[in-house]
Amino acid sequence: MKKTYLTRLLTICLVAAGLFVKAQIVTIPVETQHNALVLQTDAQKNLKMVYFGAKLNDAQEYAQIAKMYNPNDDSGVLDDAYTPSGSANLAEPAITVTHADGSKSLDLHYISHNVSKIDDNVSLLTVILKDPAYPFEVKLCYKTFFKEDVTEQWSVIIHNEKGVVTLNKFASANLNLKADGFWLKQYHGNWALEMRPEESKLTHGIKTIDSKLGTRANLYQPSMFTVSMDKPATEDEGKVLLGAMEWSGNFREDFELSPEPSNYLRLIAGINNAAAEYHLKPGQEFVTPALVYTYSSRGTGDASRNMHRWARKYKLVDGEGQRLTLLNNWEATYFDFNETKLAQLLKDTKKLGTDLFLLDDGWFGNSHPRNADNAGLGDWQENKLKLPNGIGWLVKEAQANGVKFGIWIEPEMVNPASDLYKTHPDWIIKESGRPEKYFRNQLVLDLTNPKVQDFVFGVVDNLFTKNPDLAYIKWDCNAVIYNAHSQYLKKDQSHLYTDYVRGLYKVLDRVRAKYPKVPLMLCSGGGGRVDYGALKYFTEYWPSDNTDPLERIFIQWEYSYFFPAIASSNHVTDWGRQPIKFRVDVAMMGKIGFDIVVSKLSEKELAFCRQALTNYDGVKDVIWHGDQYRLQNPWTNDAASLMYVNDARSKAVVFNYLVNNRYGAGTKVPIRFKGLDAQKKYSVKEINLYPGSKPVVDNNLVYTGDFLMNVGINPQISAYHTSVVMQLDAMN
Repeated sequence: MKKTYLTRLLTICLVAAGLFVKAQIVTIPVETQHNALVLQTDAQKNLKMVYFGAKLNDAQEYAQIAKMYNPNDDSGVLDDAYTPSGSANLAEPAITVTHADGSKSLDLHYISHNVSKIDDNVSLLTVILKDPAYPFEVKLCYKTFFKEDVTEQWSVIIHNEKGVVTLNKFASANLNLKADGFWLKQYHGNWALEMRPEESKLTHGIKTIDSKLGTRANLYQPSMFTVSMDKPATEDEGKVLLGAMEWSGNFREDFELSPEPSNYLRLIAGINNAAAEYHLKPGQEFVTPALVYTYSSRGTGDASRNMHRWARKYKLVDGEGQRLTLLNNWEATYFDFNETKLAQLLKDTKKLGTDLFLLDDGWFGNSHPRNADNAGLGDWQENKLKLPNGIGWLVKEAQANGVKFGIWIEPEMVNPASDLYKTHPDWIIKESGRPEKYFRNQLVLDLTNPKVQDFVFGVVDNLFTKNPDLAYIKWDCNAVIYNAHSQYLKKDQSHLYTDYVRGLYKVLDRVRAKYPKVPLMLCSGGGGRVDYGALKYFTEYWPSDNTDPLERIFIQWEYSYFFPAIASSNHVTDWGRQPIKFRVDVAMMGKIGFDIVVSKLSEKELAFCRQALTNYDGVKDVIWHGDQYRLQNPWTNDAASLMYVNDARSKAVVFNYLVNNRYGAGTKVPIRFKGLDAQKKYSVKEINLYPGSKPVVDNNLVYTGDFLMNVGINPQISAYHTSVVMQLDAMN
């Protein structure tokens, strides 16, 4: 009783002296055009994330949200905006550290925040959190793109302790979502099996999506995901979050459902901390990569269009510009070619009507000629037997045929059968004393080493220095990291996975600084490295080595939730059993290319391809820069249907494909269009007709947007008409 009285008396005295004042509650709305994420401090200066959803009309009401919930949280930190470990937190942390004195306790309190206006559309909120017991600080960064409803979120970690602090976990973002239930759509795959979707209801415990491959990090599990709230979202209905890491290495995404009765979802995303703790010196900043996300209460279609607009304007190289169509030699020649064969292919490029010829793998290596995938990587000199006159002769020969010239490289890798392997064994990631383990007969160069970074940049720079008119680079990456060990890093081996990616970005920064507009294709044995961390340096990506057009419909469909069509490289090849029309129609849903033997095309096939490229010129701007609408899902229907509409809603193109070959499969009812102006009238015509065939869609009719969106058109997809492409033009 005496102790309680003395405590109360002391409190009264402190208040009277002005030394014990209840912390002021600070509310920080992070708003975009339609959405809001709301941060709020509590009485103990913990920073909470109290709201995520549709923007409220009255911003002052955000301050009232937290009191409407009664979370089952004895710790008081379960809904923190960036949850530390080692203090009150009992759940999965966003950050775990070992202080210089060995302590693993961390507490982060709100200090201040600042909003800077980058331009009329882009703002950056920076919130500073500090540990009251240690000179340790975290900055939470929220970069919002107002019109696109997109946010990039990352963290900056810094300390001024008297020794090295170890970062054991260091997430980019920690989101707290409130709903009656959550459904996670994730992806898995392998070579030629990219972007296989799985959706399931999240239950209690932790669901983790991660990668530990080092390179080709998206090969087995891509970092892209969707979370539906209250119920599974559809294309046009439901609350949904689309997210992805902007990171080209190992990542980790934790989805943890809080204890009942709260059932809130905590989403923590960042670099994978497995075998990757980071030692941070005093005053050194650790900047995490961003998690990019968008939210919509109007379904996955609206959310994906948000992401597309953001990517085209702010992330992709020349995302609002143009792209080159191309002919690739890979499936025509593989490694077996010479100048005579290539000269004929250059003529075929012009004959076909594409813009550029791409010389793929096999053009380099002399001591160890690149005649298969088991030799030559690392020795980037023209093979004198195949190309006695060098790349320069091919560039000039291409120009003489009125086309551009591009080339394939894989500069991050080395074959044991190479001069580079013998000359610089210290440049290679491998464990001494252990047998070398190869992935596709190759090893990975150590990009944590500045000398290796210089070498890799030099591969690109030397090609352009010797051949200034070189117009395109296909950058491949085919190996993962086995026996992870860097001779350069010495004691800091746990830095390898993180600093490898940073080294790669340093190289690409130099490439883009010197060659800012040159088209670069991002390839990784297919879709092993499709992420916005890398795509900020590239104009396009290669979705998959699987170019069977039937399979590509499904692969491209799933990528389209996160990446715009202008970034998708789609090639017409001899994979699959579908006719040339079907193959070309599928490839047109993005940046079209060809990887075929033009000389083996029949007269009608060649005429069709040339006409299709002419048609493509008329609609490519809509495909590349317009809004995408998924009309009929290939996973649940006999036919897939997808359309693109320009901003003015004056032009559109609709693609329809048969994806089920069972008897009688096809479209039985009209497919309703989306994104049109209900008041406008549109002419509808079928394009990409094969020579001698008649349209299945009457080309003489005009329909209102109202009719097309509420009734629709039956494209008559069947075994006799497996693909139908329709062009819509608004009438004056």
